[in-house]
Order: sequence, then structure tokens, then C-alpha cells
Amino acid sequence: MPRDGRLRSESVALQFGRNLRRCRRRASLSQEELAARASVHRTAVGMLEEGSRLARVDTMMKLAGALAVSPLELLEGIQWAPGNASEGSFVVKAPTIHH
Repeated sequence: MPRDGRLRSESVALQFGRNLRRCRRRASLSQEELAARASVHRTAVGMLEEGSRLARVDTMMKLAGALAVSPLELLEGIQWAPGNASEGSFVVKAPTIHH
């Protein structure tokens, strides 16, 4: 796992985006429909799905509510590996598929 904080955040954003896209497609919603239900801009949904933007907690809650999923499902595969003050890091694992 890279030690650069920005790279770790990018991998978290990419995993969150994969989770969001999977949940949105399972709900048979377009990005526009999800954005309207969650009261966020459509471009924000696109940026989140592609991993170029990391969701704030309030945005994640809106998206989870609009998708009728637990926020934990949007965070699937993302964990924090504790370390000392300068060595902790995110761990991103492939999520299990829920049907």
C-alpha cells in the first residue's frame, strides 16, 4: 500500500465509486435519477463514481438513503489499518457481491 496520503485517499475514492455505481445500477437508476433523489448535482454523482471526488459524510448519507442501502454498503471493502501517528493507512479490498 502506498505511503503517500493522497494516493491512499484516491484508492478509497475509487473503491467508494465502484460501490456507488454497483448500488445505483442494482437499483436501476441513472446518475440523474440518483442525483435528484439524493439532492446532489448529477456531475457530483459522476465524479464520485469515477473516483475523482471523495464523498463527505452528509453526501454519503443522502446517496445511501436515495438508494435504500446502508451507508456501510457504500463503504464496503474500505478499512482503516491503525498504526502509530504517522503509519496508519487505508486498506481497500474487493467487495463481496450482494444480490
